[in-house]
Amino acid sequence: MTTDERERGRAEVRAAVLEEETFLRLTLSKPLDKDATPWVRISVRPVRVRGERRLQFVYFDGKKEVSNNAADDEAGQALDEALALPFGQLHVQSTSGDLQMLVSRKGRAHLTKSRPTRHEDEPVLSHDRRKEQPLRPSGRDPFLQATRILNKSGKVRAGMRPKFNQINEFLRILDPLLPETQAAPLRLVDCGCGSALLTFAAYHYLNHTRKIEAAITGIDTNAELIAKCTTLRDSLGWEGITFGVSDIASYVPAEPPDVVLSLHACDTATDEAIAQGIRWGSRVILAAPCCQHELHRELESGPLRAVLRHGILRERLADLTTDAFRALVLRIVGYRTSVIEFVSPEATSKNLMIRAELGAKPGDPAAVAEYRELKAFWNVTPAIEGMLGDTLQALLGDS
Repeated sequence: MTTDERERGRAEVRAAVLEEETFLRLTLSKPLDKDATPWVRISVRPVRVRGERRLQFVYFDGKKEVSNNAADDEAGQALDEALALPFGQLHVQSTSGDLQMLVSRKGRAHLTKSRPTRHEDEPVLSHDRRKEQPLRPSGRDPFLQATRILNKSGKVRAGMRPKFNQINEFLRILDPLLPETQAAPLRLVDCGCGSALLTFAAYHYLNHTRKIEAAITGIDTNAELIAKCTTLRDSLGWEGITFGVSDIASYVPAEPPDVVLSLHACDTATDEAIAQGIRWGSRVILAAPCCQHELHRELESGPLRAVLRHGILRERLADLTTDAFRALVLRIVGYRTSVIEFVSPEATSKNLMIRAELGAKPGDPAAVAEYRELKAFWNVTPAIEGMLGDTLQALLGDS
């Protein structure tokens, strides 16, 4: 596609957004030049504010969102400014169909049209509408029925509501990190999958909702749990999901995975999963740490003695410090990294998620300096440093 064709593609995207009768959402993602835009994602949707139709622009920089409800000429100008930014994926969803434009780093672009992926018959303009759930309750959903999330009437069981909400929050985090198109099957590995509810949910959402061909492997050291997961897999007839008994550090995938998941793996198992994802060159790493004891007894600081003498405060401070080390290491080796809230703290105190996407320049001097300062302050060496060995030492400048 030539430059003129790219401009015609953007013009077609613009026209679809301004079609009031059919437009539902525009998502711009995968920035090609992080120095040219502070945003990692921009979404646009129609809303009604005090009886007036506007376009709501939500700008996300990886940590926080900034929104703007624009009307008339301001909306057109904001749309033109967004479309001029160097995003690699532009995805318009409308009641009549989807329009996608993919742009490579070399400037080549590809425009495709497909059937609608949203279920609305007309634009929904409610400004405070409830978040759309990636997985919706349906009595015909074999996964939700097999896992007893739904009762016989197709409604979410009261006792399973927190788990159902957790599944949807996880899928919301995963969704913007997914490619719009994929030549080969998307490969995922869930490290320490346990009962694998989120593993099954990811497979179900990718293959059956997003229509992205995906193959997922779940590994865990608990043979009994893996056997139960395999039985559930067989009952669903999902051939693209496999399970194996293995510890994380020694697991060797048939092919390097695109996405590595580590959801509530205990203690340094989270570090092992992150280290493996780095070694495999995985594009995305999502880690929700669970219990972690590595630094609990090692932290010592005179100015913080009043904090450290209380067990619960020491535990929380050690948890935060451990996750800060993990996030810094990911930044140092070349991942755009943020630490976000996974689920509500009312559901669990272990509600953080480390989200990392490959694409930054390795050896970021600021990240290296922060890592060294944090180590010096606490006089500790985190487990993940030893797991990565020379790979990390070379970027830290250590011999």
